[in-house]
Amino acid sequence: MQALTKKEPKPYANPYLAGVLLGVVLFTAFFLTGDGLGSSGGLNRVLVFLEDIFAADHINRTPYLITMAGGARNPLDNSFVWLGFGTLIGGFASGLIHGRVRLETNKGPRITNPTRWMMALAGGILMGYGSRFARGCTSGQGLSGASVLSVGSWAFLPAVFIGAYAFAYFLRRLWR
Repeated sequence: MQALTKKEPKPYANPYLAGVLLGVVLFTAFFLTGDGLGSSGGLNRVLVFLEDIFAADHINRTPYLITMAGGARNPLDNSFVWLGFGTLIGGFASGLIHGRVRLETNKGPRITNPTRWMMALAGGILMGYGSRFARGCTSGQGLSGASVLSVGSWAFLPAVFIGAYAFAYFLRRLWR
């Protein structure tokens, strides 16, 4: 791992080019799978898969979960699951190629590492709950839903930005 941290990182991609490439990937995903992009649905199905192993009775009694697992249904038989694995592998490979793989904690000077980790964990839990509550994450709702002109997704996008800016006001002191 030491050799990876000594490599000079390459500059980030042009954001306009990256946006166009993301659009091409989104179109290709719709074309090949019939679904767009998203991550919360895939992670949800991995968790349901694990729950099916350890608490199959709960799966069979819960209408929401029985649609994904139980009986002969395999929750991993979904394009979003494999999209998530591909994203992790591709992101790691890109980090290796561009010299950006390192263990670090990004934080402001007035916050300790344990506090930063707890804030990240709490934020991840809230984001995960919110994405299931909204029936999609920012990728699924914001990219895929908005690209097919879903009214719910177009309501979701401004709510995300307004909520993020409003909440950031209270947390910004941790980053300064």
